[in-house]
Amino acid sequence: MNNSMNNSFLGSMPPVVKNLLIINILCWFASITLPNIIGFDVVDWLGMHYWQSDKFVVTQLITYMFLHDTGSLFHLFFNMFALYMFGKNIEYIWGAKKFLLFYFVTGIGAALVQQLTWTIDYMPVANAFNDYLANRDITVLMPYLNVTETSIVPTSQVIQLKQMLLGQPITIGASGAVFGILLAFGMLFPDARLMMLFLPIPIKARYFVIFYALMELFLGVSNFQGDSIAHFAHLGGMVFGLILILFWRKKGTLYN
Repeated sequence: MNNSMNNSFLGSMPPVVKNLLIINILCWFASITLPNIIGFDVVDWLGMHYWQSDKFVVTQLITYMFLHDTGSLFHLFFNMFALYMFGKNIEYIWGAKKFLLFYFVTGIGAALVQQLTWTIDYMPVANAFNDYLANRDITVLMPYLNVTETSIVPTSQVIQLKQMLLGQPITIGASGAVFGILLAFGMLFPDARLMMLFLPIPIKARYFVIFYALMELFLGVSNFQGDSIAHFAHLGGMVFGLILILFWRKKGTLYN
């Protein structure tokens, strides 16, 4: 009975949504088990690092989308729940190829916006270390290291510290692509009624999407202490999704 129910559940999903769910769940389990079994840190290798870090590889712009926080199920659950709830309806309309293209465009777009955000945040740090390596003026490092004007720091140590600082930011998760899907749902089904988790009142999808976009913008600009969520990446997924949808609409291929 259980097997037949599972087959029926998976069989009711369109292929891309189904396979994305399976891949994300398998990657989550791999992130938990592989470090202990073979010492391979999946998140460190496949999560997206800042582009100026030695750990950054361009393929991370894609691989980061399939990893989620291993310390809790919530990150994976909410992304996969949203992918299933909104994505299946969109894939039924667009078909597998167009939906998969949209998923990757919004996910990669979110990654590029996150890289831009990191560049704004970390460029002063990178510039300070580069200035020191070029001019040996220790004062430029004083905001970032416990040094004085008379300190002497070996070049090798400065380079190591620079890479350590630039290697700290890392992001994982399908949220950017999921927010792109949320935007697409709001544009394709603007009058569909949705329920917010904390506000059990039906709200039209178009307003639901606008609310979440404004909330992400507020949280991103506010940059509350302890908030490690990539809010601008979420917005990036929505922006790239909007651009792609408007492009398809202009070409008359949005529903083809």
